[in-house]
Amino acid sequence: MRILKVCAVACVSAAMGIGFVFVLREGFISLENYVKKNVSVWEEGSTLKLMDVPPWVNETLKTKIYAAAAPNGDLIPDEECARLLQKNLAQTTAWLDKVTVQSTHDSIQITGRWRRPLALVKSSLNKFYVDSDLVVLDFVPIPNLHVVRVEGLPLIIKTPRPGIVWLRDDLAAAVAILAHLQRMDKILTPEKPLFYDIASIDMSNFKGRANNRFPHIVLYTNDNTEIIWGAEVGAWQKYLESTDEQKLAKLYEYYRKHGSLLGGVTGVKYINLCDPQDNIPLPIDKY
Repeated sequence: MRILKVCAVACVSAAMGIGFVFVLREGFISLENYVKKNVSVWEEGSTLKLMDVPPWVNETLKTKIYAAAAPNGDLIPDEECARLLQKNLAQTTAWLDKVTVQSTHDSIQITGRWRRPLALVKSSLNKFYVDSDLVVLDFVPIPNLHVVRVEGLPLIIKTPRPGIVWLRDDLAAAVAILAHLQRMDKILTPEKPLFYDIASIDMSNFKGRANNRFPHIVLYTNDNTEIIWGAEVGAWQKYLESTDEQKLAKLYEYYRKHGSLLGGVTGVKYINLCDPQDNIPLPIDKY
């Protein structure tokens, strides 16, 4: 009887051990299935695809777009899913304009016009971008894209919502100058853009609000060399300054001659574009 009892206990223990191992195995299989079902949509082999992505868009921004489109994982490619995705992206993502989502037999393809950040604005502890149309974009680190800081704006109490057009005259004036520089770069210096030498644009004295005798707008290079622009675009006549075309021509002629705007290279502390008496040849007729 004693031997039989020992054998019975041993059998029960063995059965419990086998059952425990089975439970662990089943649990592992279930977890494995869960992970497969919830594979990140930005992993290779997922059904969701971003099409015609510009070179400056990095993996961090792609991940943000993917997560906004499908926060719960990969998706089944069909027309209804594509329609819902398009609606969702249009409502939640400022980075893509005119979004189109189409399904194929094995994928869901997202296309649209990417909004490229042009300027960076800081608001208290927050920061955000604006593009050339003054559309607000939430901040995402993009180290491979040069974006100019806009400084000297009056205190921003409430951070604007991504996707809206932020209409304020000082920011618009800063963006107008930066947009002109980018257009000039495409025409005159596509291989080595002048824009990359510009670190910030100071709007603290916009329209002379701090001191009308001082330059209204000043740009700073990466080594803090001043580029005195003066009045906002279109207002040069009021202050007897060089025309906007002349200012651009002077700046690009200087850049062509020296190969840089940095004071450490050229040996100057500032570049004055305002003086209408400067006799510098114009490389362009219009901008």
